[in-house]
Amino acid sequence: MQFINRSREAGFTAKEAEILRRFAVHGDFDDADSIFSNMDRLDGFIRLMIQEAKASEKDDWRETQDLLFKVYDYRQRLEINGPMYKKGLSNSLQIKNGQALKIFVAGAGTFKSQLVKNTNGYMTVSRPANSPGASVRQWRGQRISVYFWMEDDAGYVFDTEVRDEVYSLGILSLKISHSFSLSRTQKRRSIRVKVNLPAFLYLVGEDEPFHKIESSPGLKCMLDDLSYTGCAVTVGGKASNGLRVKIQFELNNTAVCMSGTVRSAVYRKETDRSVLHIESDPLPTDVRNKILGKVFGTFDDGDDLPFRILDEEAAAAASAPAAPAELTDLRDYAPILDGDDP
Repeated sequence: MQFINRSREAGFTAKEAEILRRFAVHGDFDDADSIFSNMDRLDGFIRLMIQEAKASEKDDWRETQDLLFKVYDYRQRLEINGPMYKKGLSNSLQIKNGQALKIFVAGAGTFKSQLVKNTNGYMTVSRPANSPGASVRQWRGQRISVYFWMEDDAGYVFDTEVRDEVYSLGILSLKISHSFSLSRTQKRRSIRVKVNLPAFLYLVGEDEPFHKIESSPGLKCMLDDLSYTGCAVTVGGKASNGLRVKIQFELNNTAVCMSGTVRSAVYRKETDRSVLHIESDPLPTDVRNKILGKVFGTFDDGDDLPFRILDEEAAAAASAPAAPAELTDLRDYAPILDGDDP
């Protein structure tokens, strides 16, 4: 009864709680109540669920998959609401040098910038780079909104004013005032895992079936991180936001295909490669569970627990990792590219 009550408190129905209890009893899982507060114990319980469900060879595997996803969702909430992810910034003094920034000017547009130097008196940022159709004649005295994404944390935005235009460390820069009123702009949706997996990228049409497994090779790319809501890949050349793509890779000896939309394309000129952050279309439950098994290290083949980070598909991306020399250039693959380079 105690296990049933804890299950109900965790958001499971009476029927689901009874199924979970049966898994615990049949698998001789000691101290089963601890799974609702201890992530390591819950990971062990999920492995037990997978093993017991496969061993039973019942025809209700679909129902078990739905319950497994609900358990994974609870596991994810445990971690997101835990102390590891409760940290946050309270003021702009805490932003580290090198942080990528987006600067919005009302009536002018959005610009890319970077924190060059952070001192107690002010922040120095690189002169904002023009986006298409965006321009500012006079930065001094300009009211701006500054957005940035903190990896392992969240997105932040604050309003401030440009104090002066200066040179700092040989870079044309702006001196801006500090803010002690930072607002979080994005809530955590899911947890992602850092990976380094070879993958294929395909361009897809709007009418193409979601997540259809392809039999022929596509454009070679590297899968950098993964969650059930999206992924990031490194690919040669440039690409545009809004591009519809499909990423195919292998998990636990099974082909997985994720179609979605490129929400952020960060081009690295020095390597002529782009990091694409892709928001996934809704995935089938069994595919979501395969991916969550990778995220939480609960594959039943003994995989070690991986290093995980928070996932935000729309985040301004982290720097691109190294990719194989044979990585194909996206410009050789598709005409739907960015800007002046057809």
